[in-house]
Amino acid sequence: MKVTDQTHYTFELKQAPRRIVSLVPSQSELLWDLGLCNEIVGITKFCVHPHEMFYGKERIGGTKQFSIDKIRALNPDLIIGNKEENDKTQIEELRSDFPVWLSDVNTLEDAYQMIGELGYITGKTSEAEGLISSIQNEFSKLKSHLLKGKSAAYFMWFDPVMAAANHTFINAMLEACLLINVFSHQSRYPQVTAAELKKANPDFILLSSEPYPFRETHIAFFKSICPNAKVILVDGEMFSWYGSRLQKSPLYFSDLFKTELQ
Repeated sequence: MKVTDQTHYTFELKQAPRRIVSLVPSQSELLWDLGLCNEIVGITKFCVHPHEMFYGKERIGGTKQFSIDKIRALNPDLIIGNKEENDKTQIEELRSDFPVWLSDVNTLEDAYQMIGELGYITGKTSEAEGLISSIQNEFSKLKSHLLKGKSAAYFMWFDPVMAAANHTFINAMLEACLLINVFSHQSRYPQVTAAELKKANPDFILLSSEPYPFRETHIAFFKSICPNAKVILVDGEMFSWYGSRLQKSPLYFSDLFKTELQ
C-alpha cells in the first residue's frame, strides 16, 4: 500500500510490517501498547517504557545519534521516527534503504492522527481507535477550568535556560490545562533571560524532568527571579510524550495542580 507520513513523505509498504525499528521513546511505547511486541526489533536507549521492552529489545543508540549499522543488521521492513526528535541527515540516509515513517506532532489532533495512521499501517486499526477514544475520554475529565487565566512558563533546559513556546506539543498540553504560556508569542524552544522571565511573571514555573533533569536545587534559582511564582518539578514525559502515555496525562495534570483545582 502507498503510505504518506506526517511530513508528507510518501513510500510503498508491501505488507503489514513484521520487523519494526522505532527511533522515538513515546512511539515505541505506543507500538508496544498496540500489541506489536513481537514486531518491534529495535529501539533507542531512551525507550525506557515498558521495562520489558527496554530490556528485551536491541538498542540502536540515541534519538539524535543512532547506529545505522545496527539498524541495517536488524533488517527492518519499517522504521518509525519523528521530525523533531531525529536527525534529518540520518533519516535521509535510512530512507535510501528502508521505508521510514516520520511523525510531526505539535497538537493533540496531530497525536490522534499519528496514532491512527500507525495503527492502520501496522494492522492495528481497531486497537488504535480504542486508544484514541480512551485518551479523549481521559482529557474530557480534566478539570482545567479552574486554572483558566493562570499563566505558566515551562522550562526544559538550564544552561542556557530554554522554555517551551508556541508550535510545540508541550504548549498544547499547557493549553489543555487552560494555562497561558507566557512565552507563546515565541516559537519552539527559545532561550530566556532572567529579565524576560521576571517581566513575564508567570503564576507557575514548571521545571521538566527531561531532556534536562531539573532538581530541587534549581527551584531557588527561579524563585529568586519570580518570588511569587509557584515553582514545580514536573514529569516531562506527561507533557511531551504523545503516544499511549497520553492516557495518563490528564490525571497527572489534575494531581499536579490539585491545589488550584479544588
